[in-house]
Amino acid sequence: MKLNGATIPDAIAERVLVRRGTAHCFADLHPARTALVVIDMQLAFMDAAVGHAVVPAARDIVPAINRLAAVVRQTGGGVFWVKNTHDDRCLTDWSVMHDMATPAARAKRIAAMTADAPGHALWPTLDVQSEDEIVLKYRFSAFLPGASDLPERLRARGFDTVLITGTVTNVCCESSARDAMMTNFRAVMVSDGNAASSQTEHEASLSAFYSTFGDVMDTAMVIGCLRRA
Repeated sequence: MKLNGATIPDAIAERVLVRRGTAHCFADLHPARTALVVIDMQLAFMDAAVGHAVVPAARDIVPAINRLAAVVRQTGGGVFWVKNTHDDRCLTDWSVMHDMATPAARAKRIAAMTADAPGHALWPTLDVQSEDEIVLKYRFSAFLPGASDLPERLRARGFDTVLITGTVTNVCCESSARDAMMTNFRAVMVSDGNAASSQTEHEASLSAFYSTFGDVMDTAMVIGCLRRA
C-alpha cells in the first residue's frame, strides 16, 4: 500500500483488509470529533545547536502538519501541540530510561528538555494559533496514564479521534498512537506527518501500528476525508 511518505508492505495491507473489511477503518472522520495531535516538534529534536536527538526529517514535515492544522481548525476540530518535558520527577519515577543513557547523553537530554530551555520550544515555523492547546508530557507516550493530561483535555472537548503527527515516528509518536487506541480513541498515524531517523524505521513503525492498532493515512487522504464529511 503506497502512501505519501511511506509504503506499507502488501502482505500487511492484505491481512488488514481481510480482518477489517476495509483498507482504512477510520476514513469516516467526523471533523468535530477529530483532533490533530502534534508530538514533540521541538528544537530539541530539530536544531542541532540546542537539541539532543535531532531528526533532520522532522523539518521536512512542517508544511504537512501546518496544512493539517489549518483544515482541522476549519472543519471544527482541535489542534494540540505536545511538548516532551523533563522535570526532577523523571529522574526517580522514570529512572530506568535515564540509566540506559551515558552520563553525557543524560545531561544533554535534561538540558534540552527542561521547560523554558531553548530546546523545549516548538519549531518556529509551526502554525500555532491562539485557539490551539499546548500539552506537556513526561513520558514517550502522551496517552500513558499519568504522562500528560491530553486524554482528559480531548474527552472534555468531545474528541474521540486523533490524528498523530510529529517525531520520532517509532518512539513518541507510535507510543502515543498505540496508547491512544488502548485507551479507546480512534487513532490515525499520518504517514507524511511523522518523521524518524531513517525511512526504514519510519515505515517499520507505521506498518506495525497499521497491522493491529489503527489506521495510517497520508495528509491528502486525511484532508479529503475531513472535507467530504
